[in-house]
Amino acid sequence: MVELSVWLQIALLTLGAGITMSVGAALAGIERIRPGWLEDEFRHAVIAFGGGALLAAVALVLVPEGIRSLSSSAVFGWFAAGGVAFMLLDRWLAAHGTSASQLTAMLSDFVPEALALGATFTVSRESGLLLAGIIALQNLPEGFNAYRELALSTRYRGSRVVLAFALTALLGPVAGLTGHFLLAGYDDVIASIMLFAAGGILYIIFQDIAPQVRLQNHWAPPLGAVAGFLLGVMGKLALGA
Repeated sequence: MVELSVWLQIALLTLGAGITMSVGAALAGIERIRPGWLEDEFRHAVIAFGGGALLAAVALVLVPEGIRSLSSSAVFGWFAAGGVAFMLLDRWLAAHGTSASQLTAMLSDFVPEALALGATFTVSRESGLLLAGIIALQNLPEGFNAYRELALSTRYRGSRVVLAFALTALLGPVAGLTGHFLLAGYDDVIASIMLFAAGGILYIIFQDIAPQVRLQNHWAPPLGAVAGFLLGVMGKLALGA
């Protein structure tokens, strides 16, 4: 069996991890879950699951990897800059009547992790494979939530949103190959990108995602957040193993 070149493996892994965004979007387009209360609670639970997965990405991947090679002042600066930048973006989107917080969070999570995958794949192929699997699992509920958000705040047809998400998956190979060919020797640059993204994602979680989760007298949504974070914990343990 012919071994695929490293760059082709990175491209295929990051593309596959990104495609799950469109899979999640396609699942979100399925309507009329009955009874009605189950449909409502299910959607809130998926939003919470995505929020938990994002929080896990921040706590277990982006921040731990980001602080390894940077000084305390650089960590503070990049993390704070990410939070402020995403606040300004959020205000701009609100001023223009568009809500895309879920989409922004999804891409802010996907691109830095794909960069890291490309930069580290040659050092540890096993870790690269596991990281690709974690990214794919995170992108599934995030694609679901981003589709629902865009469906409510825009007039785009569902098929166009799913297609757009599929095309967005191409950012994965671009980021992965950039990390492999250009940033593999620049740990500080990758760390700065990760911390910037982490600050922005944390802002989005508490500004836009968490407030959408709660339902009166329903307990599945918060359990969804626990499950999403647990997914990240198990992935981190697998990477450590």
